[in-house]
Amino acid sequence: AQALPQLWSKGHRNVQGAAWDAERAMLWTVEHGAPGGDEINAPQPGLNYGWPVISYGRNYSGTRIGIGQAADGYEQPLYYWDPSIAPSGLAVYHGELFPQWKGDLLVGALVDQSLVRLQVEDGKIVGEERMLGGVFGRIRDVRVLADGAVWLLTDEPDGKLLRITPAKD
Repeated sequence: AQALPQLWSKGHRNVQGAAWDAERAMLWTVEHGAPGGDEINAPQPGLNYGWPVISYGRNYSGTRIGIGQAADGYEQPLYYWDPSIAPSGLAVYHGELFPQWKGDLLVGALVDQSLVRLQVEDGKIVGEERMLGGVFGRIRDVRVLADGAVWLLTDEPDGKLLRITPAKD
């Protein structure tokens, strides 16, 4: 079924981060799903990303959500986490300080208390690296500044704003 013209895309659950990737001319989103249903999408106009009809997550009671993990007319996520990491902020890395990260996605994780780097090649997620696990607590937001430094905001009673740069040799 066609979406109303006022809707750009639908079927998203709790978008925690959205980042425009100027070099690829595309939008990325990270969605906090039910247990096992956190996901990365690249929304396109008029498409349905499934919530609450399909999901890789389960209700908190353990029961299935909707009709399962896939159905005609619903898009699959580009990536999902099971178990859930409770994703938060999202950034696309196009800085100079970490050249090996060019074009990768950086995702904050609340429950996992880490910074997650998703390796992207040709618009597809091909790998994952988890960093800083438990060192600073819950990562609420991620930003990449013009100098290429990664800034993290923690979600703690004594929250911190952290600047991440490469280690000096």
